Amino acid sequence: MPQPVIAVFPGTFDPITLGHQDLIRRASRMFGTVIVAVAVAHHKKTMFSLEERLEMVREVFQPLDNVRVESFTGLVRDFAVAHGARAMVRGVRSVTDFDYEAQLAGMNKALAPDVDTVFLTPDSRFQFISSTLVREIASLKGEVAQFVAPVVHTRLLAKVA
Repeated sequence: MPQPVIAVFPGTFDPITLGHQDLIRRASRMFGTVIVAVAVAHHKKTMFSLEERLEMVREVFQPLDNVRVESFTGLVRDFAVAHGARAMVRGVRSVTDFDYEAQLAGMNKALAPDVDTVFLTPDSRFQFISSTLVREIASLKGEVAQFVAPVVHTRLLAKVA
């Protein structure tokens, strides 16, 4: 009998949105373990610190036994290989996302031949949500409760106050 597959779902999660949650919950039904890999994101200025992003993701997924949350720096390929992952899960909202993600998948396959990339599309209710737009709307005092979990919404309001 084959061993349960470990999958990695990498991202910055600044902040985690309902779209991310949808994809991660669905991946948790497909794989034995899903490791949500929160990027240190040294190349970006994030609204939330790494520790805040880790805490939010952990709070959101606390009820799911097969979802772990860890941080990483460097190549996600190295993280996936170090954790014995056989799959990398990526969300694709649009053709533009797919073009970029297909390039990443090809590069990751060349760097880590034993790790396959699996693309998931979000539920249509979440197709348009992005962390960038959520941060921008919140910063301009717009209402973002419909795009994030309540625990994330509370932290967003505190951050932009």
